[in-house]
Amino acid sequence: MKKALLGLTLTFSLHALAAPVQVANSQDGDILTNEAGMSLYVFDKDAQGMSNCNDQCAVNWPPLAAGADDQAEGDYGIVTRADGSRQWSYQGQPLYLWVKDQAAGDTTGDGVKEVWHLARP
Repeated sequence: MKKALLGLTLTFSLHALAAPVQVANSQDGDILTNEAGMSLYVFDKDAQGMSNCNDQCAVNWPPLAAGADDQAEGDYGIVTRADGSRQWSYQGQPLYLWVKDQAAGDTTGDGVKEVWHLARP
């Protein structure tokens, strides 16, 4: 929506961006995926509302990034990472992708080192 005010044009956003997450049915049951259908994961070593996956871990397990204008809603929250970037979470658990998943529907990260698990609704 645009509104002229004293010769200035201001632009307002009517909606904050929602979590880029959807529920998909996989061979492992219902799971959370990103908008492209790539599986999302949670990490046992994370604390509620805090990511403990940094540096090389975050290279292998890319955080599901949240933009500056994104807003938490319902079960979907946003955590601030150690480097100051923002990451989506589900019920307080930060969400990640797995670098070795190559196509939508891949779930190869489930059970890695017994600390990575598919995110489930």
